[in-house]
Amino acid sequence: MTWPPSRGPMKSTALPEGRSNDPIVTRRWTVNGRFLAQRTTGVQRYGYEILMALDALMAEQHPLARGLDVEVLVPRKVTQLPCLRAIRVRSVGAGAGHIWEQLTLPIHAKGAILNLCNTASLARSRQIACIHDANTFLFPASYSRRFRWLYRLMLPATAHRASIVTTVSHFSAKCLEAYGIANRRKVVVVPNGHEHTRRWSRVRSTQTDMVQRNTVIVIGSPAPHKNLALLLSIASDLKAVGLNLAVVGALDNRVHGNGKSTADRENVVWLGRLSDDELIEILERCHCLAFPSFTEGFGLPPLEAMAVGCPVVVSDRASMPEICGDAVIYAAPDKPPHWIDAIASLKNEAVRSALIEKGHARAQKFSWKSSAEAYLRAMALIDADSYPRPRASDRKKDSAFGRAGFVIPFV
Repeated sequence: MTWPPSRGPMKSTALPEGRSNDPIVTRRWTVNGRFLAQRTTGVQRYGYEILMALDALMAEQHPLARGLDVEVLVPRKVTQLPCLRAIRVRSVGAGAGHIWEQLTLPIHAKGAILNLCNTASLARSRQIACIHDANTFLFPASYSRRFRWLYRLMLPATAHRASIVTTVSHFSAKCLEAYGIANRRKVVVVPNGHEHTRRWSRVRSTQTDMVQRNTVIVIGSPAPHKNLALLLSIASDLKAVGLNLAVVGALDNRVHGNGKSTADRENVVWLGRLSDDELIEILERCHCLAFPSFTEGFGLPPLEAMAVGCPVVVSDRASMPEICGDAVIYAAPDKPPHWIDAIASLKNEAVRSALIEKGHARAQKFSWKSSAEAYLRAMALIDADSYPRPRASDRKKDSAFGRAGFVIPFV
């Protein structure tokens, strides 16, 4: 994904006025914009979409944004800045890695800090830190030794320092507690949304032309926890029922080491990295999306597929049942025959149509706007220096991931 280009110099935007005659107390927050210097995965997508949704709510003078003064700090190497209406963007410091985050960010940050992409400055405690998953603990084989040990040190330290820890699913919240990463009373579930798919426009390319109605799409790297090997193992069985397999994505050796899956099968094509517009082109024309991961903190590709009308066959592990509900077909990630049967069942048009309808309805339950409202509420709680436990009636909203931005403590 390419960040939307800047429309020129950023101008200071007046803060929204309150709805009463009370004086407005300025509440200063800084967004850690290090993710804008990184290649886009699901984690960076989350950071970008939450930032854009927060900006929209502030521009609309949302009541929870009363008195907020927010700016994003980004490394100077970032050349394409997000186009924001109410949030300022400021470029500071050399580099864009952990040193920038640990030294440059806290020096220049004003007020509390909002960190949306796993890591945060350990020099501050008045901050929110989103830790997306515990995958380095759950599936260490998927990560390089350096990355694995860095995250095993950084994540607990980040959670300990932060005032509030957010995560993207109740499954992840349980894992953060189970591995001693975060105290359960600190953890708040703020999930991904689907609205970004509305900005996608279908674009054909050489890669997309390799995908036809009989193609099964799989999105992800060959990292072991993504379980790509399962689908490659049943490629010949899929061919027997007239289906091909197309793999989208690329391996980041800095994170996942040097492991790489290869396949020399005539019904398997490797598409590499695609733009969002190319992705919607293949999702709207393919047979289905197959997502066989052993673990995910959230699992954004199935949600995106459901949102654009693509039927999904997904693993029955980790966060996937929580996110997908009854709108997909489930298969065990260690049972190849189950995947053959599930994928083949979508050749039935009645089954396919019913799943598409359910998937679209399910996707509407996940909103970037609602999640941004949840962050506004968490920010207000920190500014008020209190974090009350929710009423019993509010806890019943857990299964719907909160309504109208309700922040959900994991209790």
